[in-house]
Amino acid sequence: MPELRSGARRSKRLDDLQPPQPVDQAENWALPLQNRTRRRVGGRGRGNAAGVAKAPTPAVPTRPTAAGRGRGIRLIDLDPEPCQVLPEAAPLAAAEPPFNRVEVVADKDIAMEGGSGDKVVAVEEEASTTPVPERVQVGNSPMYKIERKLGKGGFGQVYVGRRVSGGSDRTGPDAIEVALKFEHRNSKGCNYGPPYEWQVYNTLNGCYGIPWVHYKGRQGDFYILVMDMLGPSLWDVWNSLGQSMSPNMVACIAVEAISILEKLHLKGFVHGDVKPENFLLGQPGSAEEKKLYLIDLGLASRWKDAHSGQHVEYDQRPDVFRGTIRYASVHAHLGRTGSRRDDLESLAYTLIFLIKGRLPWQGYQGDNKSFLVCKKKMATSPELMCCFCPAPFKQFLEAVTNMKFDEEPNYAKLISFFESLIEPCTPLRPIRIDGALKVGQKRGRLVINLEEDEQPKKKVRLGSPATQWISVYNARRPMKQRYHYNVADSRLRQHIDKGNEDGLFISCVASATNLWALIMDAGTGFSSQVYDLSTAFLHKDWIMEQWEKNFYISSIAGATNGSSLVVMSKGTPYTQQSYKVSESFPFKWINKKWKEGFHVTSMTTAGSRWGVVMSRNSGFSDQVFLFLHPYACL
Repeated sequence: MPELRSGARRSKRLDDLQPPQPVDQAENWALPLQNRTRRRVGGRGRGNAAGVAKAPTPAVPTRPTAAGRGRGIRLIDLDPEPCQVLPEAAPLAAAEPPFNRVEVVADKDIAMEGGSGDKVVAVEEEASTTPVPERVQVGNSPMYKIERKLGKGGFGQVYVGRRVSGGSDRTGPDAIEVALKFEHRNSKGCNYGPPYEWQVYNTLNGCYGIPWVHYKGRQGDFYILVMDMLGPSLWDVWNSLGQSMSPNMVACIAVEAISILEKLHLKGFVHGDVKPENFLLGQPGSAEEKKLYLIDLGLASRWKDAHSGQHVEYDQRPDVFRGTIRYASVHAHLGRTGSRRDDLESLAYTLIFLIKGRLPWQGYQGDNKSFLVCKKKMATSPELMCCFCPAPFKQFLEAVTNMKFDEEPNYAKLISFFESLIEPCTPLRPIRIDGALKVGQKRGRLVINLEEDEQPKKKVRLGSPATQWISVYNARRPMKQRYHYNVADSRLRQHIDKGNEDGLFISCVASATNLWALIMDAGTGFSSQVYDLSTAFLHKDWIMEQWEKNFYISSIAGATNGSSLVVMSKGTPYTQQSYKVSESFPFKWINKKWKEGFHVTSMTTAGSRWGVVMSRNSGFSDQVFLFLHPYACL
């Protein structure tokens, strides 16, 4: 079946350029226990790594993985916020030797599944350089002569097509001019035949606010869509107005965009890439010049199962990002399955950008740009985001960022937020709001009373997460246990020494605001234990030294100031261990280790750094994890 396009859509503007970062590919291995004179240098991994050998272990068969989605590079020359599709990591050809390893540099290379990156680039270059035919006729369409180019990208090119004979209309199947979208048969979106977008149009053609596709078919090496010609994008209009729009105009855009998304969602789809560049007006000088349209369904996906009619199941793939970094929802950054809330959150960022001219996370660069943008989005409160904006924008942002995964949006209530900003005289409105008026007519007016259907207020995103201790208890037979919290560095030792005297070992450690919490009990099964409180995050030399003494990491915690507490024990079931320190969550490394028979046994953070410990013979048969941002509710 056709592959869905997935990945990060990146900007080509100066403030969004991402210079290449140097990659340190060296690996250093410590002496194996069995043979102190034998030394191995090098390896496949990226970053500085070191470890000690344990007993030889038979190769662990890799688990089958699901097929990836579409990959490639997609750039639109005339689109100020073009898009790049980041591939998923390819599985390794063979497992690494059974060493304990510590990796301290995040993976920076991107492997292309099914072949080298160079090969994929070559295919994309072929697709983008193959000349389009001078004349086009697909299906039962008229003959069109190709004229000026409207846009170009790795997945497609858009041209103006002028009808060779006949035709008198400006839109519709008899239009004199149409938009022709070409996608090369070798592009990543066409691996299994026509582009996935064609399937979406089969369902959405004629949907309110979606431009009509009149003909489609293949001619030579290209799949071709024949669509209505439209006018400028909201990005173009914003630029022509001095990079600022009036509250009245943005409010009209808001209510009409919400109406378009409501109709799209009713069809069971989410758009997946809401942004100013994907909202277009009708042709200038036509009756539709003030009408708003939503284009580009290449990243659309179903939120509702086509057969059962039920909401799709929640999933999370931190290695897959779909959308445009600047406008994507926080959930999209975290790799969560797209749902209706994501389109609305992206719309909120779009509206704030149009009225303020800038978003707080613009300007980040580098390989971890998406991570930094996501972090900034989570840390920016609605009050700060919407300062100097009329109150409805803050209300809208709070409402959409607190929606649950499968929650049905109250579109009428969202529209009602903006009623006070809209020009009451219809001819003076810069954008037609036909869809919003229809919503109002169904309810008897444009807006609803905000007291209607009142529900308990949800906790809104405040800009900084609440700080609290969370204790999790497991039912078990009575045992001797001790719990300490809010422990300063200077008092840590006396609590641990006292517990050891009473026959207790540390079973768990944690940290908050540079204070420590620890649980000590008599049922750990450990025979001996050591710990290290270090200003360095996961002190490598100390950990390596304890590994040689047959201690294994049993618990770790990182503090806000970058220090860490590492507990290592004898008597664990582990036979091998590896850990990684990274500036971003090391999902690719975890996925690789899962295939080698390791499981996550400890995890912590210090500032923006992650520390993850994985062990063999952990007792786990399988493992999943959920990525929650600080404002999410379980």
